[in-house]
Amino acid sequence: MAKEKTFRPKARRPRGFEDRAAHVIRAERALVTAASAVYERWGFEPLETPAFEYADALGKFLPDEDRPNEGVFAMQDDDGQWMALRYDLTAPLARFAAEGFQDLVKPYRRYQFGEVWRNEKPGPGRFRQFVQCDADNVGASGPAADAEMIALAAEVMRAAGLTDSEFVIRVNDRRLLDGVLESLGSADETRRMRVLRAIDKLDRLGMEGVELLLGKGRKDESGDFTEGAGLDEAGRARVLGFLEASKAGGSRAEVTARLAGSAGETAARAGVEALEEINAILTALGISESLAVFDPSVVRGLGYYTGPVFETELLATPTYPDGSPMQFGSVASGGRYDDLVARFTGQQVPATGFSFGVSRFAAALSALGRLEGADAAPLVIVVAADKARMADYFIMAAELRSAGLRAEAFTGNGNMGKQLKYADRRDAAFAVICGEEEFASGTVQIKDLNLGAQLAESITDRDEWKEQKQQFSVPRSELVSAILTRLSARG
Repeated sequence: MAKEKTFRPKARRPRGFEDRAAHVIRAERALVTAASAVYERWGFEPLETPAFEYADALGKFLPDEDRPNEGVFAMQDDDGQWMALRYDLTAPLARFAAEGFQDLVKPYRRYQFGEVWRNEKPGPGRFRQFVQCDADNVGASGPAADAEMIALAAEVMRAAGLTDSEFVIRVNDRRLLDGVLESLGSADETRRMRVLRAIDKLDRLGMEGVELLLGKGRKDESGDFTEGAGLDEAGRARVLGFLEASKAGGSRAEVTARLAGSAGETAARAGVEALEEINAILTALGISESLAVFDPSVVRGLGYYTGPVFETELLATPTYPDGSPMQFGSVASGGRYDDLVARFTGQQVPATGFSFGVSRFAAALSALGRLEGADAAPLVIVVAADKARMADYFIMAAELRSAGLRAEAFTGNGNMGKQLKYADRRDAAFAVICGEEEFASGTVQIKDLNLGAQLAESITDRDEWKEQKQQFSVPRSELVSAILTRLSARG
């Protein structure tokens, strides 16, 4: 009888998911730590919600007859209810606020960071799992809370290592666009969304491309056709005229004055008044005209935001090794969403927030060389020269860790040469060697691996190499102080 073949699964990652290496994780942690410190200083409290929420709590991602709509990863619980991995951190916040609304101190100011999952088609730089970092204010109505979020976003950018000349925050109020849509005289929601999507593509397609999408539609370079909003010539002219006026530039006060002149009594009037108050607060806080600009073409979250919205755009342009520019666009965004909690309670609860995708933002900052704190503490490998003395090696490693260093006693197999090669591959700063002779004399050998790498690149003379003393002996009691002294000398 033939022996049954053992099943061995193929080692592979699901599409749209990534394994994050140590340097990426450290970079992201550094960014989250910097942002969290800002949130704490501004009086926000941390919150952690479950990875799963009931599918009907996730807003537009509601169950159909058999399973939730595409967009989320869902499963049916043993009680028959559908659960889904959270799509963002805002819907769980709305559920949390609604569930304990009476007990919350309002306004409720929280920040949160964590993984989110999106069941969407993956592509270059587009993943199905990533980390977000949010700050939100639930229960605060009025433009003052929105102005605070914009100022908060600016401080997070600075804390992450950007200078004021390297980013800009573009601010709008969605009610300005609602006023334009009102003037078109159509209550058709499909048409409204197509108009907003067309406006959102202004930076990428220009006025000509937007005009096509406002009309019958547009065919792109690949031949794919996007159906337009179907506006007549007068309607297209109304929208394009608004966009041209919004792109005319000027100070924040000049933009609001220009908008006030054309707002009339539509929904846009409330948007103009909100921007005027936001401008007063940003000016008082020292947020310059170049750092936060009013741009009425900013759309954001089509059916989501209800008032002021903003996007943070990188002005600094990192490059690939071949010199070509990296395009990151918006790295953070936010705005007012007064209807989200009402889905649960029936009572409108004002809310405003700010969010950024950690992986995308960290990648941009790393490319610019502006992500401080991404490097780990120096690593020291204690070589196991005598396997019978492992307890002593563990004690050495523990002493080094107590001094704030990363340290490990080698627990694998291999002679000293293989262990030193392991230390090199781990990018260790030092290797500690203590064999029979060193134990007898009460000393240890310290090998400066960083110096060795530098010498290998710059020195070819054997005598000069010897003079550098890459490896040196110190009394066992001075092991920690000798390494700290070397590190201190490097600054």
